[in-house]
Amino acid sequence: MSRFVPVLLAAAVLLPAPLAAQAVDVGKLDRRVGTLESEMRAVQRKVFPGGNARFFEPEIPAQAATPAPAPETPPATTPIADLTGRVDALEGQLKTMTGQIEAMEYKLRQLEDGQRRLKGDAEFRLNALENPGGAPPAPAADPAAVPGKLPAPSAATPAPAPAKPAVPAAKPATDTAAWTAAYPKVTARDWPGVESAMSQFIADWPKSIRVPQAKYWLGRSFAARTQYPQAAKAFLDVYQSAPRSTPAPDALIALAGALNAMTKPKDACQVLGELESVYGAKLTDTQKADAGRQRTKAKCTA
Repeated sequence: MSRFVPVLLAAAVLLPAPLAAQAVDVGKLDRRVGTLESEMRAVQRKVFPGGNARFFEPEIPAQAATPAPAPETPPATTPIADLTGRVDALEGQLKTMTGQIEAMEYKLRQLEDGQRRLKGDAEFRLNALENPGGAPPAPAADPAAVPGKLPAPSAATPAPAPAKPAVPAAKPATDTAAWTAAYPKVTARDWPGVESAMSQFIADWPKSIRVPQAKYWLGRSFAARTQYPQAAKAFLDVYQSAPRSTPAPDALIALAGALNAMTKPKDACQVLGELESVYGAKLTDTQKADAGRQRTKAKCTA
């Protein structure tokens, strides 16, 4: 019997070693999880100050304290199981925060898009106030263009020197900058310049929210020079491509004016009927007055 005593003593000494190592590992893991929980709470307070319960749970719920079991009763859970539950809670909280942040970013993008559209509409309305109502008056006819009337003779003038080829301007960095550069042609009533500037803007920025305005002013430049077929095509393009845009009702009124100028009153009345059925209650007093004048010219019955 005495020869088994050393073996039993050695087994008694070696038995607690793995358990002690496991306790050390669990202690380190517990500290790391506690650090993660503290950092998560810091992120919550940073992203959502005030801790509104509508957006997140202000703190990661602490594990409920379990009463110490009786010496002879085995524990209900192990330290590893407790830590696993806490890690699962961290992952769930992180997924919730990620979803909330993505939703906020989407709403922010919607607000920015709405602000850009509102700015474009406001600029168009301000521009329209500078020249309210119908098509601008046509410029005085050049005597040389009147049939049967020759220009007065003038003294011989030296032939002008050949013009130097124009250096193409660099494309603006944004559509706003391009519009700012193009619109002074409208305020100056430089209709050939308006045609060139607006055609270039449409070609360079086809997806800009100002394209309907550019097409509208392109049509106005044609109408001002009595190029009514081209004007009618431009005005119709505004309505067909962007019926909800701000210049769409004005484009229909101008289209009716171009058709009247082309002696097509029936088509003009049809356009005015479309204007009334689509935009009726939304028309301003000025637009109603302009439409009424075109309806009188076309002698529309309804």
